[in-house]
Amino acid sequence: MEVQGTVKLIDETKTFGTNGFRKRELVVTTEEQYPQHIMIEFVQDKCDLLNSFSPGQKVKVGINLRGREWQSPQGETKYFNSIQGWKIDALEAASSGAAAGIPPVPPMEAFSPADNLNEEDHDDLPF
Repeated sequence: MEVQGTVKLIDETKTFGTNGFRKRELVVTTEEQYPQHIMIEFVQDKCDLLNSFSPGQKVKVGINLRGREWQSPQGETKYFNSIQGWKIDALEAASSGAAAGIPPVPPMEAFSPADNLNEEDHDDLPF
């Protein structure tokens, strides 16, 4: 699965326990009618994937949904879900017009008036 949006927050890498388990959280804001702030966990060696990204950047994140069962000391069973990231790509191309189907803007010299036009030909406004 994938999530696309703008990086809102990249947390520091945190280490837990004596075996050195590492986790880093990323929040991506989706771009839809009702934007969502999706928290995605990167664990172990995947934490380093976030080093070259910063808030405000548009990204596409490969994710896996994880679920687990937990039983309390009182015998009550609870279920927890998490979203784990395994890949992240910048979407610079999507922010340029070409990727969105908008043709590129011609260079400035394409707008210079022709040498043989006089002032009357150049002003074509009806008023």
